[in-house]
Amino acid sequence: MTARPLARGDARPYLPRRDRWWFARRRSLAVFVLRELTSVLVAWTVAYLLLLLDAVADGTTERFAALAARPWMVGLNVLALAATAFHAVTFLNLAPKATVVRLDGWRVPAWMIQGGNHTAWLAVSALLAYLVLRSS
Repeated sequence: MTARPLARGDARPYLPRRDRWWFARRRSLAVFVLRELTSVLVAWTVAYLLLLLDAVADGTTERFAALAARPWMVGLNVLALAATAFHAVTFLNLAPKATVVRLDGWRVPAWMIQGGNHTAWLAVSALLAYLVLRSS
């Protein structure tokens, strides 16, 4: 069945107005949208690290360091760090909703899954910080 064009005098279909601020009505939706927007800065972090690896491979670390020292680049990377941390925390907090863990028929509580995720994240971060920051 194909739609025919509206003839003069025909009633128009009801098209409700779209609410552009639908996510601002509930905190959970606002956090969801903010988390999705932080993906852009997470992608920037990945691109930045790839540029660093390229500079190390090419031996042009001085030029990369000069670029990285510019105030706008420092500001962008501080913002990207905050966005990446927010993205990681909200991702780890969603894990119990996506994964059901059972041990002998007992369902592991959400706080245990979240606690394990955050503990593992902190342990890996501490190990990486030790490896990167240790003196030669």
